[in-house]
Order: sequence, then C-alpha cells, then structure tokens
Amino acid sequence: MRAVRGLFALLLLLPLVASAQDSGNNAVRASDYSPASEGRVVIRPGEDKTYYEYRVGGEIREIRVEPDVGPVYYLVPAKDGEYIRQDGSQMVVPSWVIFEW
Repeated sequence: MRAVRGLFALLLLLPLVASAQDSGNNAVRASDYSPASEGRVVIRPGEDKTYYEYRVGGEIREIRVEPDVGPVYYLVPAKDGEYIRQDGSQMVVPSWVIFEW
C-alpha cells in the first residue's frame, strides 16, 4: 500500500519537475537582475555620518543622513540645485499584500 502511495506521489510530481527543467533556461539570477527604472540605494560612510542616497532613474530623490549622534534627517533636492533638510522621508514605496493569514 505504501508503494502505491509513493508511486502516486511520484506521478503527481513528475510534471512539476519537467516544467521546472524547461523554465530553467530562461531563469534570471537575483544578482544579475537590475532594471534601470528601479530605485537604487547607495550607501556612503562618512567620518561621523552615514549617507544613504536614494536614486530613481539615475536621479537622487533624497539622501538619508544617519549621524553617529543625533536623530536621522533627510536631504531632498530643491529646484535650484540645493538641498532642503527634512525630518521625515517623502519617498513613497509601493507595497502589496501578497498573502494574509
């Protein structure tokens, strides 16, 4: 009886294994995937601060500054090429609920 159950389970899994082998040729590694339109974060350590540059499409959207002592603040580019200091982030990050229990 166990042999029949094992054979039945094997027959059910066989199409999954075959389709996984077929799609393996088109797979992309996570380390190789880097679309140009996606946001990037560049971390630059300083002497007494750490800078997190948030870029979208190659443009800096905001810089998060984490000083060794003191609260975190953000630098947002202004229209004249300067930066405006803010206490909170203005970036909107999309989030979706994939699964809820």
